[in-house]
Amino acid sequence: MADSRPIRGPVVEADGISKRFGATVALRDARISVAPGESHALVGRNGAGKSTLVSILTGLQSPDTGTLRFGGEPAPAQGDTDAWRARVACVYQRSTIIPALTVAENLFLDRQSDGALRPISWKVLRRRATDLLAEYDVDVDPNARAEDLTVEQRQFVEIARALSFGARFIILDEPTAKLDARGIERLFAKLRSLQEQGVAFLFISHHLQEVYDLCRTVTVYRDARHIVTAPVAEFGHQALVEAMTGEDSRGAEPTWSVRGRAVSQGAPLLDVTGLSLAGTYEQISLTARAGEVVGLAGAAASGNVQLGETLAGLRRPDGGTVTVAGRPVRTGQVPAALAAGIGFVPEDRHIQGLIPLRSVAENATLTVTSQLGPYGTVLPSRTRVFAERMIRDLDIKTPGPAAPVTALSGGNQQKVVIARALATEPDVLVAVRPTNGVDIKSKESLLGTVRRVADEGKTALIVSDELDDLRVCDRVVVMFHGRIAAEFVHGWSDEQLVAAMEGMAGPTDKEQHVSHQ
Repeated sequence: MADSRPIRGPVVEADGISKRFGATVALRDARISVAPGESHALVGRNGAGKSTLVSILTGLQSPDTGTLRFGGEPAPAQGDTDAWRARVACVYQRSTIIPALTVAENLFLDRQSDGALRPISWKVLRRRATDLLAEYDVDVDPNARAEDLTVEQRQFVEIARALSFGARFIILDEPTAKLDARGIERLFAKLRSLQEQGVAFLFISHHLQEVYDLCRTVTVYRDARHIVTAPVAEFGHQALVEAMTGEDSRGAEPTWSVRGRAVSQGAPLLDVTGLSLAGTYEQISLTARAGEVVGLAGAAASGNVQLGETLAGLRRPDGGTVTVAGRPVRTGQVPAALAAGIGFVPEDRHIQGLIPLRSVAENATLTVTSQLGPYGTVLPSRTRVFAERMIRDLDIKTPGPAAPVTALSGGNQQKVVIARALATEPDVLVAVRPTNGVDIKSKESLLGTVRRVADEGKTALIVSDELDDLRVCDRVVVMFHGRIAAEFVHGWSDEQLVAAMEGMAGPTDKEQHVSHQ
């Protein structure tokens, strides 16, 4: 059961925390302090350092520099799992509950009996589970299979399991992403009651309004650094968004920015009507015109990436239609999407975009193999010529078409992925986070390529939450929790866009919106 000893000082205190992964600085002199019984928010854009901090606070990573203390005592030794569990737990957006097991089995996994050689008493196990759930007022049947629980109930079980180890500090990573309004209300009520018992929470969410609804204190990270910690009541919405984006966001525009361009009046090339995918997005309708780059922005739980994958045929929607240049597209089939004129740049080039053991030429021509030889054959000479043209057009830095794709830099690998998407000369290019993990020069080149697709009379859809990606767009459609929340034409500010992605589009923001179809 829970450790009833009073905690001296902060329940957790990290100071001077730095962490590098190779040349990447994940955290630089970061800090955070959470008091007993406090609900403390940690917010920041992607890459701000939140995930790295969580991995350090939970013992999964060791900091390169800095100190970490729990209840005034030094953090446990790395690898001492039981000691870490007694101090901290993390409830992730993706549940760690095992669906095939019962609630009782999940609560006491690897602790079903008093010793490794002692037989399990299922009666005792169920009683222990009943007592634990009652102690924290969790209304769940210990005999129920976890797969039959609601998302909300699974979270309650995970929290109860964490508390059973004695932890009085729990990290909640996007806990409301898959909850409806009533589920969120019940979760927050449960968290408040646990706070009264001295349990502290670090609350990580892209829904900033929830920070104001639940938390007493907020800490902002940006660019791997601690920016500010302040009482939520003294931190206005605009000030919070500005702290997340930084003053630099209102400075000079990058070369690929299109703010000030005239809105395209070309014919509709992509038309999405009433597209829905259960548990992910609902009733999405949007149009992209010839000569236009449209951004589909949203945080991790918005459904924007899944919508992009649906357009590419990787997911089969439950309802709705997609047309390209007026022709219906058979959804849920990648070949049908390709044949309809949709090119696709996936989110992760390493897992989804490249075949590591193949050459640059082979990777760049995967979508057009039928054009590279007669009767289903692939002629190496045609592959080489085709690849050489794409290497030249996209300025891919490579020793040659036959070079292994793994020999290229990250930016040039991404150019190969985009080359493959463009090889079919698509009417619509769907690019998911196209500049993820590339340097500034590669970013400029990649976004310039996307811009040229539109300038040549086609259309592009950039699916991203990165502000630099979205600056190449003529319009930005913002998704939040599976629905379209706002739409901006050129002239938006970074603060407005981030606020909409974080679920805080207010009355003043709507003046910049255009109605979505």
